[in-house]
Amino acid sequence: MQSVFEIIAEPNRRAILSLLVSSKQSVGEIERQLRMPQPTVSKHLRVLRDAGFVESTVDAQRRLYRLKPEPFQEVDSWLDQFRRFWSVHIDALERHLDRMDQSTQTKGKTKEKTTRPKPRT
Repeated sequence: MQSVFEIIAEPNRRAILSLLVSSKQSVGEIERQLRMPQPTVSKHLRVLRDAGFVESTVDAQRRLYRLKPEPFQEVDSWLDQFRRFWSVHIDALERHLDRMDQSTQTKGKTKEKTTRPKPRT
């Protein structure tokens, strides 16, 4: 059994998942949008289905694929530890930019005062 990360590491599978975010898609629709041969699309959909990323329903003569949330929750849980790391650094960047903005405003006011022409007497 491949890990969730091995499955989404493959670029064609990520492209298929990206298409399925917005709506259900048939093999033919995926094939046309990604300009991928039908056997390749079917192979990747089978891997995604076996791993639980997608499920299919039958609509007349077509099989429609859609995302299942569970594997993405696993990825989200793993990424959570990195969000805390990013958050600390993003907060520090925000504070730094605020200080730079305040410094720029202060310099602008000082410059404005010094460059004004003196009134003639």
